[in-house]
Amino acid sequence: MNQGSPPVAVRGVDHYENFPVASWLCPPHLRPAIAAIYWFARTADDLADEGDAPADARLADLAAYRADLMAVARGGPASWRWAGVFGNLRPVITQFDLPVGLLADLLSAFEQDVVKQRYASEAELLDYCRRSANPVGRLLLHLYGVRDEAALRESDSICTALQLINFWQDLSVDIPRGRIYLPADAWQRHGVTEAQLLAQQDTPDAINLVAACAHSARATMLKGSQLPGKVPGRGGWELRLVVQGGLRILDKIEALGFNTLKARPKLGRWDFVVMGWRALWM
Repeated sequence: MNQGSPPVAVRGVDHYENFPVASWLCPPHLRPAIAAIYWFARTADDLADEGDAPADARLADLAAYRADLMAVARGGPASWRWAGVFGNLRPVITQFDLPVGLLADLLSAFEQDVVKQRYASEAELLDYCRRSANPVGRLLLHLYGVRDEAALRESDSICTALQLINFWQDLSVDIPRGRIYLPADAWQRHGVTEAQLLAQQDTPDAINLVAACAHSARATMLKGSQLPGKVPGRGGWELRLVVQGGLRILDKIEALGFNTLKARPKLGRWDFVVMGWRALWM
């Protein structure tokens, strides 16, 4: 998780996470399951994103990782390469009847990260979020026994918002690496060019583009803000903090004048006090 982030959207141990990792608010009986899912996702993300291996090698590793997932899901053995990951995940799949398709969706997003660095439209970006972020929320709700469609849609809104917030806070980090998550149709509407983004030119048009994306992410988060009241016990409180963490990052982006092309917002101690206070009043 990137330093200064709330414990919130899975992607690449300086990473930003889409879910808390077995924190003290999580019910103790679910901590091993959440940790197993986390390390499954974290390891796959590292295969896609860490080190200097060529794309073909990364995709081959992810294919082998997917094969191990499917083998374990069928009750068979995994390879030796990730024995710890799948040794912990196997009993979770069995005990909770975990939807393996959601885990496979995560892998498809990591595979896409290897080969795709531009997004033509918001719809294309949201499809990525559907696979990179939304499965995490749905897996957690499954563990909590929350299965109704309204709750799942609210979870999708929260997770998509967290992924988008991560993108908009990390422009100064991702763009120098050649990744532009800002959709091309949004650049065009705001009169911003790819060359300007690659040069991280903080023109008024570029600032307006980031502001529009941040406002959209806030609206998406608020669509899911009723979900914490549907998650029982301590899990609901943890989710309140996750939501407030994402919203607080948006506050910090706004405080930067939406200029995350040049700087990355960071949370300080006072921000966590604010998050806690707001969580109490959700």
